[in-house]
Amino acid sequence: MERKIKTYGGYFEQFMETLTDKEQDKVQYALLLLKNQNHVSAKFVKYIQDGLYELRVEYNGNIYRVFFIFDEGNIVVLFNGFQKKTQKTPENKINTALKIKEDYYAYKQSQNC
Repeated sequence: MERKIKTYGGYFEQFMETLTDKEQDKVQYALLLLKNQNHVSAKFVKYIQDGLYELRVEYNGNIYRVFFIFDEGNIVVLFNGFQKKTQKTPENKINTALKIKEDYYAYKQSQNC
Protein backbone atom coordinates (compact mmCIF):
# COMPACT_ATOMS: atom_id res chain seq x y z
CA MET A 1 0.00 0.00 0.00
CA GLU A 2 1.14 3.50 -0.72
CA ARG A 3 -0.78 6.50 0.60
CA LYS A 4 -0.55 9.88 -1.02
CA ILE A 5 0.73 12.53 1.37
CA LYS A 6 -0.10 16.17 0.82
CA THR A 7 -0.07 19.31 2.91
CA TYR A 8 -2.56 22.11 3.38
CA GLY A 9 -2.06 25.78 4.17
CA GLY A 10 1.74 25.78 4.38
CA TYR A 11 1.67 24.93 8.11
CA PHE A 12 3.73 21.77 7.76
CA GLU A 13 6.32 23.51 5.59
CA GLN A 14 6.63 26.32 8.14
CA PHE A 15 7.18 23.76 10.88
CA MET A 16 9.81 21.88 8.88
CA GLU A 17 11.77 25.10 8.31
CA THR A 18 12.27 25.37 12.09
CA LEU A 19 13.97 21.96 12.29
CA THR A 20 17.58 20.97 11.75
CA ASP A 21 18.46 18.68 8.84
CA LYS A 22 18.66 15.65 11.18
CA GLU A 23 15.28 16.47 12.74
CA GLN A 24 13.77 16.84 9.27
CA ASP A 25 15.23 13.45 8.31
CA LYS A 26 13.49 11.83 11.31
CA VAL A 27 10.17 13.43 10.38
CA GLN A 28 10.61 12.26 6.77
CA TYR A 29 11.33 8.72 8.02
CA ALA A 30 8.08 8.69 10.02
CA LEU A 31 6.22 10.01 6.96
CA LEU A 32 7.69 7.20 4.87
CA LEU A 33 6.28 4.66 7.34
CA LEU A 34 2.89 6.39 7.21
CA LYS A 35 2.99 6.43 3.42
CA ASN A 36 3.98 2.80 2.89
CA GLN A 37 2.63 0.69 5.76
CA ASN A 38 -0.92 -0.46 6.40
CA HIS A 39 -0.50 -0.43 10.16
CA VAL A 40 1.91 2.03 11.74
CA SER A 41 3.04 1.48 15.33
CA ALA A 42 1.55 3.61 18.10
CA LYS A 43 5.11 4.77 18.64
CA PHE A 44 4.66 6.87 15.48
CA VAL A 45 0.92 7.53 15.20
CA LYS A 46 -1.71 8.38 17.80
CA TYR A 47 -5.41 9.10 17.33
CA ILE A 48 -6.34 12.40 18.99
CA GLN A 49 -10.04 13.11 18.29
CA ASP A 50 -12.57 13.87 15.54
CA GLY A 51 -10.53 12.17 12.80
CA LEU A 52 -7.35 13.99 13.85
CA TYR A 53 -4.11 12.06 14.35
CA GLU A 54 -0.61 13.02 15.34
CA LEU A 55 2.60 11.78 13.79
CA ARG A 56 5.06 11.27 16.63
CA VAL A 57 8.79 11.76 16.17
CA GLU A 58 11.52 11.64 18.79
CA TYR A 59 15.06 12.75 18.13
CA ASN A 60 17.96 13.60 20.41
CA GLY A 61 15.77 13.88 23.50
CA ASN A 62 13.24 16.14 21.76
CA ILE A 63 9.70 15.19 20.82
CA TYR A 64 7.98 16.52 17.69
CA ARG A 65 4.37 16.16 16.62
CA VAL A 66 2.64 16.79 13.30
CA PHE A 67 -1.15 16.68 13.07
CA PHE A 68 -2.78 14.97 10.10
CA ILE A 69 -5.99 13.43 8.82
CA PHE A 70 -6.82 10.64 6.43
CA ASP A 71 -8.87 11.86 3.49
CA GLU A 72 -10.72 9.63 1.03
CA GLY A 73 -9.28 6.54 2.65
CA ASN A 74 -5.64 7.00 1.78
CA ILE A 75 -4.67 10.62 1.33
CA VAL A 76 -2.83 11.96 4.34
CA VAL A 77 -3.14 15.70 4.80
CA LEU A 78 -0.51 17.26 7.05
CA PHE A 79 -1.32 20.25 9.20
CA ASN A 80 0.55 22.06 11.93
CA GLY A 81 3.54 20.67 13.80
CA PHE A 82 5.27 21.58 17.03
CA GLN A 83 7.94 20.54 19.48
CA LYS A 84 6.29 18.90 22.44
CA LYS A 85 7.56 20.12 25.80
CA THR A 86 4.90 18.74 28.14
CA GLN A 87 3.59 15.25 28.90
CA LYS A 88 0.17 15.95 27.43
CA THR A 89 -0.47 17.33 23.94
CA PRO A 90 -1.44 20.99 24.51
CA GLU A 91 -5.16 21.65 24.01
CA ASN A 92 -4.47 24.86 22.05
CA LYS A 93 -2.38 22.88 19.52
CA ILE A 94 -5.21 20.35 19.11
CA ASN A 95 -7.76 23.15 18.68
CA THR A 96 -5.57 24.82 16.06
CA ALA A 97 -5.33 21.53 14.13
CA LEU A 98 -9.10 20.99 14.33
CA LYS A 99 -9.66 24.51 12.98
CA ILE A 100 -7.24 23.83 10.11
CA LYS A 101 -9.14 20.58 9.42
CA GLU A 102 -12.43 22.55 9.17
CA ASP A 103 -10.78 25.06 6.84
CA TYR A 104 -9.39 22.21 4.71
CA TYR A 105 -12.79 20.57 4.23
CA ALA A 106 -14.46 23.93 3.50
CA TYR A 107 -11.75 24.67 0.91
CA LYS A 108 -12.06 21.19 -0.60
CA GLN A 109 -15.85 21.51 -0.85
CA SER A 110 -15.56 24.91 -2.54
CA GLN A 111 -13.17 23.41 -5.12
CA ASN A 112 -15.60 20.62 -6.00
CA CYS A 113 -18.42 23.02 -6.92
